[in-house]
Amino acid sequence: MSKEKIYVTQSFLPPREEFFSLVERIFDSGVLTNQGPLLQELEARLKEFLGVEHLHFLTNGTLALQLALQSLDMAEGEVITTPFSYVATTSSILWERCTPVFVDIETANFTIDAKKIEAAITPRTRAIMAVHVFGYACDVEAIERIAKKHNLKVIYDGAHAFGSKFHGRSLLDYGDVSTLSFHATKLFHTIEGGACVVRHKHVSDKLDLQKRFGHLGDDHFCLGFNAKASEFQAAMGLANFPHIAEVIEKRKKVSETYDAALGGALQRPAMQAGLEYNYAYYPVVFSSEQALLKAFAKLAEHGIHARRYFYPSLNRLPYVKGQSCPVSEDISHRVACLPLFPNLPAETAERIARLVLES
Repeated sequence: MSKEKIYVTQSFLPPREEFFSLVERIFDSGVLTNQGPLLQELEARLKEFLGVEHLHFLTNGTLALQLALQSLDMAEGEVITTPFSYVATTSSILWERCTPVFVDIETANFTIDAKKIEAAITPRTRAIMAVHVFGYACDVEAIERIAKKHNLKVIYDGAHAFGSKFHGRSLLDYGDVSTLSFHATKLFHTIEGGACVVRHKHVSDKLDLQKRFGHLGDDHFCLGFNAKASEFQAAMGLANFPHIAEVIEKRKKVSETYDAALGGALQRPAMQAGLEYNYAYYPVVFSSEQALLKAFAKLAEHGIHARRYFYPSLNRLPYVKGQSCPVSEDISHRVACLPLFPNLPAETAERIARLVLES
């Protein structure tokens, strides 16, 4: 039995000299935070890469979600959202004293089912917070039509969507605000970090104040908190930036190795027409929870650790009053992500697939 430990993800690290040369710039400038020169440079490069006008690099992706809600004046209303996501999506709504209203997901790619959104709208509904799950696109056109019809704001949790495009346009360029996570486990990371992409300048200006306590100098304008990122986070982002295409291409090759080795034995999310995928994760859906747990046990015997993404269905959290979402509840019991990172050898991916099929 192999003693090798393989986890669901492994953080990409740039060549040391590339990172340390940027750290030298920090020591030379003496600027550690407060919108320093490296942070400004990273924001400029991200805007260019994503083709967006207003972007704010922040300390993490959860605060990005909270700032999105604050900047759009949710005023303790209801926010329609998905139950199939990481807990931060729901947590951000609750922390902003709003009420999450859960709408079930599509069976094809596990994003929010746009056909069910209108039935959940009430006079208290203020926004739709959808998630581009695993980097697959929500039905952005349908959601935009619904939002315009009912005068609602749209927030996209794009934690998985960096590098994904839909009809040639970054997935993060949809909605009133799209948020990102640059956590160490993401395909592009800044160790800890996140961002907000904002459609309208007046919202961007407000968010810019809110992320730094709501004041400029001695002049106070609004309630805010500290979501500023440091120069060291920006340095890691700038060092990783030149390697984005390489990282995505390597993840694609590992994913294709899994595809060939599994031979369609397990359900996979459907790739939408017009989607340029980023290969953020490799999710598979087992026939039952029992089959999933059996596969996990088999993999663990060989030092391989897959992970349940996402479990539980968020409408079943003990501290929320959640609506019934049978599709999400079913999928959440059966879905998992297999190890995926740029330097995972093809033979290891083939071995993982073989163990899954043998379980």
